[in-house]
Amino acid sequence: MSGFIVVGVDGSESSVDALRWAAEQAERTGSWLKVVGAWNFQLGVGSTPFWPSDFNPQKDTERMLKDIIKRELKDHGHLEIHTSVVEGYAAPVLIKEAEWADLLVVGSRGHGAFAGMLLGSVSEHCAAHAKCPVVVVRHQSGADPGS
Repeated sequence: MSGFIVVGVDGSESSVDALRWAAEQAERTGSWLKVVGAWNFQLGVGSTPFWPSDFNPQKDTERMLKDIIKRELKDHGHLEIHTSVVEGYAAPVLIKEAEWADLLVVGSRGHGAFAGMLLGSVSEHCAAHAKCPVVVVRHQSGADPGS
């Protein structure tokens, strides 16, 4: 079995760019692609959640990944693609999913260092803690993703 590349996808433009980049790299290296989506709840202390009866974040994330893969990787029909949807915070989920990967690819929304300190940064956390090399793909508004 060949190696594999893990890519985190949350539906943002930068994660879709990361998916396209990871697919190209997987084809170049003969690897298969593992597309990972993470979801979690953040409840405040003392809050009571109210969700619609059809609320299912697991299924919603699975559907989002399926739709993005179908739309963005339609020209990569021969590429072996697996998906994984995991409950948890994105950075630890991606690090665990990439434990045996050849490469981890993540998008970056480009909030900059100050926002990263305030909000936390998935890409920075992955780069600091992953056991494999990490590629961070920044979304370039209006730019050709192939450039």
